[in-house]
Amino acid sequence: MSAPRPSAEMQVILDRLAVEDAGLPDPTLLPADTGRAQAEAANARWNVDLPDMTMARDASVSAPHGEIACRILTPKGTPQGTILFIHGGGWAFCSMATHERCARVLAEEAQATVVLCDYRLAPEHPYPAGLEDCRAVWDALAARQGPFAELSGPFALSGDSAGANLAMALMLDDAPQADCGLLFYGVYGADFETPSYIDRANGPGLSRDKMRRYWDWYRPEATRLDPLVAPLAADDAALAALPPLYLNAAEIDPLRSDSERMYQRLSALGRRDRFRLHGGVVHGFMQMTIALEEARLALADAGAAFRALTATPTPKHD
Repeated sequence: MSAPRPSAEMQVILDRLAVEDAGLPDPTLLPADTGRAQAEAANARWNVDLPDMTMARDASVSAPHGEIACRILTPKGTPQGTILFIHGGGWAFCSMATHERCARVLAEEAQATVVLCDYRLAPEHPYPAGLEDCRAVWDALAARQGPFAELSGPFALSGDSAGANLAMALMLDDAPQADCGLLFYGVYGADFETPSYIDRANGPGLSRDKMRRYWDWYRPEATRLDPLVAPLAADDAALAALPPLYLNAAEIDPLRSDSERMYQRLSALGRRDRFRLHGGVVHGFMQMTIALEEARLALADAGAAFRALTATPTPKHD
């Protein structure tokens, strides 16, 4: 069977990136701080013409190592809940700024307040540093403490790529239970021989070699069977206890099989989680809302899922 091809709109964007990024090195082959700066600059093009919010304010959460920066995005209208959105970037790159437009569109579509946070990044700060930071923010949010005192439930955990990994890890950990999870093309395992790692090994965009390097920065190979590192390693009982989930995947993505395998595991347990495969798009496509209709459709779908999965709020957050 032939490999999937980019949609016409996706191909236009890929052609544009080939011109704009011509000559740039692979950021995962650079010193981490240099690669991080390159990733920030590259993602700036997706974060223009930001949707208006009723409120967009910066805040922080105290943690043992210092303050964790957060951004609270409140859409127009009356928010019907709150979502902690954890940015991706291979646990090593990206920030609140690289994902702000995506987060604002999610806030609009879910009609919910979205909280972004920065967290310590690998390789300077490998596992569990980033997860600990996200846990500190989630604990404060679920308890409505500090800058989150005025926010209301239901409460959801969300993230893309490595951010989805961190969101899933929080749900598997002994943390305040979310009312639902919204997980976008997540990293759930470290098996580099899955069908998608083989057929999309060279991208476009994310590649198998890049993911190997991200994993090496985040966690040594011999220690990747911890479910909080690779959620596909979780046992059935842990997966069965998760809140309702919405998962999606990009068709042209080395990580596609991770989401497909996670959804298969969940379905085999008799759960009724939601899954959508977005055809003709590459990893990271949901950041491209300024230029890609499929990105806007994906966030509309996720927003609808949030409203449906939280239609009966859990009393513990009242």
